[in-house]
This record gives sequence, C-alpha cells and structure tokens, in this order.
Amino acid sequence: MAASRTAPSRRSDAETSRLLGDAIGSAARAAPTELVPAAVLVPLVRREDGLTVLLTQRTAHLSHHGGQISFPGGRMEPEDADPTAAALRETREEIGLPSEAVDVLGRLDDYVTVTGFKVAPVVGLIHPPFTLVPESFEVQEIFEVPLSFVLNPVNHQRHSRVTPAGETRHFYAIPFGERYIWGATAAMLVNFYETLVR
Repeated sequence: MAASRTAPSRRSDAETSRLLGDAIGSAARAAPTELVPAAVLVPLVRREDGLTVLLTQRTAHLSHHGGQISFPGGRMEPEDADPTAAALRETREEIGLPSEAVDVLGRLDDYVTVTGFKVAPVVGLIHPPFTLVPESFEVQEIFEVPLSFVLNPVNHQRHSRVTPAGETRHFYAIPFGERYIWGATAAMLVNFYETLVR
C-alpha cells in the first residue's frame, strides 16, 4: 500500500515528546511527512480475575525495535481491506491467533511513530482457551499484563532519552516488573485510558 501524506497528528512520538518535555531545551525530531500505513491489535484477554492485555517482546536481532515490547501488528499490505484486516492478519502471522478468535471492539486514534508509520490500533476481545504459536524470527515471547495496571494513570511514567543526534526525546513508559513497556506501545495504552475516561 502506498504511503499517505498527512498533517501532523497529536497522537505521535513527536507530539508526545513535546507535551511531556519542558518547552525550553527540549527537542524532538519531527515525524516524517510520508507515512506508511500500519495496524496493531490491542488484544484484551478475558480472564477469570479480570481483563489482561496481551503483548509481545520482539526478538533482539530485528533491525527495527529489536527486543522491545509491542502489540502484534505491522504494515498494511495491498490485500488488506482495512486496518482491522491488517491487524488481524499480522496477529495471526506473528502469534498464531486465528482471526475468528477475536471480537473486534473498535479502534483508537491513529498513532504516528518517529520511524514513519501511521499506526491504527484495533481493540479486540479474546476468550480463552486459545493456543498461541509465536513466529520465532519476530517474536521472542508472548505475555499478559492486567488491564487495570496499564490503565492506571499512576503507572504512566514520563521518561526521556538523548538520541544519537543529541536531541532529548520524551516518552511514556509503563514498567511492569522486569518488563519495560515504552514508546509508541505505552503511548497507545495511555491513549486507551484517555479514551475511556473522556
């Protein structure tokens, strides 16, 4: 699918950095103007003790976001009818979850990454039991975090890093034990929280 040209989004790495940083001495690289359409599934699992969010840890050798925690998903392909179809296809390919096992609930605001993707987060509900088969090249591990934890604003931390270019990038992080959920994934979860409390 061809890249789309869009206006700057308030749901973006660049805007998140601007909002979380102080106005003086804080820089953030502007998001690219040519954006690649992508979609992720925000999988909510109905467990006996409450809903959880299913996440993946990417394998360390990947050139883009290696070792990071993310939702299953990726770039849209020509055969994808819409972002929902892309999110379900990518989820099936990455973790082996059949599309028919997901009850699609809706979409969150698109999120623009500093790496040039316009990501459509699709929220879906999954009812156990189910069997997952991670794609070994891309997915190191699949795990779940209580939804109540990731939606609790107390856990929405503000962190920053200095880029190789010397710019300070500010971002959300939601540490969970030894797991470090950050960047676009954490920002989309904060967006989810903000959508629910509007």
